[in-house]
Amino acid sequence: MTMIDIPGGRLFSRVDGDADKPWLVLSNSLASDHTMWDPQMAALTARYRVLRYDTRGHGRSDAPPSPYGFPDLVSDVVTVMDAHGIRRAAHMGLSLGGMTGLGLALEHPDRVERLVCCDARADAPEGFVRSWDDRIAAVERGGMAALVDGTLDRWLTPAFRAAHPEEVAKLAAQIRATQPEGYKGCAAALKTLDYLKDLGRLALPVLYVVGAEDSGAPVPAMQAMADATPGARFEIVPNAAHIANVDNPKGFGRALEGFLL
Repeated sequence: MTMIDIPGGRLFSRVDGDADKPWLVLSNSLASDHTMWDPQMAALTARYRVLRYDTRGHGRSDAPPSPYGFPDLVSDVVTVMDAHGIRRAAHMGLSLGGMTGLGLALEHPDRVERLVCCDARADAPEGFVRSWDDRIAAVERGGMAALVDGTLDRWLTPAFRAAHPEEVAKLAAQIRATQPEGYKGCAAALKTLDYLKDLGRLALPVLYVVGAEDSGAPVPAMQAMADATPGARFEIVPNAAHIANVDNPKGFGRALEGFLL
């Protein structure tokens, strides 16, 4: 576990897996932390040396003054990789982390061996932007606690929430622990999302993964991203909403087979 300096603060990072294995970098969603990937760690560390970090303003990382842009979030990944001596790695991110991965692959193609983009968008239509304005306003009124119930409703299917209260409680704790400044800063970045027009430039293996019941990054939006990316693979995880890797870990693992696993 290492703290890494960035402008305005430090980022938390953690490495798991054997030193002789290839590198995989994982980026978390908005309002979660690096532990959101716990369901996948046994399978991933069997194949990779895995670097996880907490996005700025999340988990144990500091929150520099907001707003942020995707250049900031991409720069953070590069800084974390450099701090661990990683020249090139596979990257997997979900939601905000998936969008950050797109930016990394577009801006630093020499640093990414292959890319898995999960439950993410590549553009910011009007309704999407408006939703972040509403959530920023809610945080300013009531702190992160004001977002817990609505976020969990979007993140997980009703069946999962009913059957796994302990996992729901873990995610709720991650939401509450997110620093308001970090949430608002990252939400501001999401409002500027504009990668869809550039996906045709991606010249590396790309896998898009989406939960069948994801309302935030719906299947048609991610299908359009895959269609715009040369040679991309597209997988739908059944019985899963936005945080598909937690909602249906087995289905999520099957989606990675033959590409990452």
